[in-house]
Amino acid sequence: MRFSIWPSPASPWSETLATVQHAEATGWDGAWYADHFMPNAADNSGPTSECWTTLAALAVAVPRIRIGSLVTGNTYRHPAVLAKMAANVQEISGGRLVLGLGAGWQENEHTAYGIEFSTVGGRLGRLEEACRVVKGLLGEERTNLAGRYYTLTDAPLAPKPPVPVPLLIGGGGEKRTLRIAARYADEWNVWGTPELLRQKQAILDQHCHDLGRDPKTIQRSAQAMLTITDDEEWVKRLAGAGRPVIAGNVSRVREIIADYRDAGVDEIIIPDFNLGPRERRFATMDQFVNEVALAFR
Repeated sequence: MRFSIWPSPASPWSETLATVQHAEATGWDGAWYADHFMPNAADNSGPTSECWTTLAALAVAVPRIRIGSLVTGNTYRHPAVLAKMAANVQEISGGRLVLGLGAGWQENEHTAYGIEFSTVGGRLGRLEEACRVVKGLLGEERTNLAGRYYTLTDAPLAPKPPVPVPLLIGGGGEKRTLRIAARYADEWNVWGTPELLRQKQAILDQHCHDLGRDPKTIQRSAQAMLTITDDEEWVKRLAGAGRPVIAGNVSRVREIIADYRDAGVDEIIIPDFNLGPRERRFATMDQFVNEVALAFR
């Protein structure tokens, strides 16, 4: 299994850089970054760093581990522009980028910046066409598409990235999102417990079979909040907070990771926004990678 860190975009660049550099130096496999412009709250004025400029900077500053967007909101950029950005970051990184892409969901960003939000169906329709645009531009000499949402005419993309850019599709919608993942994705991601991952992956696998694709060609990842503690009451409170959690003492955390592995998950992604200030955050990261992750390498 792979284990990756997910720094909060609310953190300043200095903290993001320090966290990812620490992850690289201590044996983590990757770092992901969210693509948002503001908090999803009534007060939308909080700091939120931009995803793709951050990834380009990390591509230079952190030379070993994978980096990726978790996930890019398709509505925020024309997919041809996004493909060009991804190709360049892939070249800068030496081939370590994963392009995570989703339909977009945070309505307040669209309202504030005048970006069309559309309906769920409209956003998913755009996502499917965007996958065709991105895959075509990154993989073919010229791309043509006469779609409902996007039109490309003999479109080039040069230089091509030095190695292919894996496309990750994020989301758990069973009828359309997972079918889009089955058709286009190299990797798939969703928030969830091992039980939810088993349920969603069975549907993803069925879509793959319906499309004539080997499900094993899609890697799977999941994220959940990490807390390593002996306080069972605190674990119970976390479990009732609505987010999937990997919580408990070291032995219990190992059991949960084993359950994810047995559910077919290839990568666990740990958000850092509940891990506290730098010293405590790094201590938790070190304990996890040394006392938990090493058992699954």
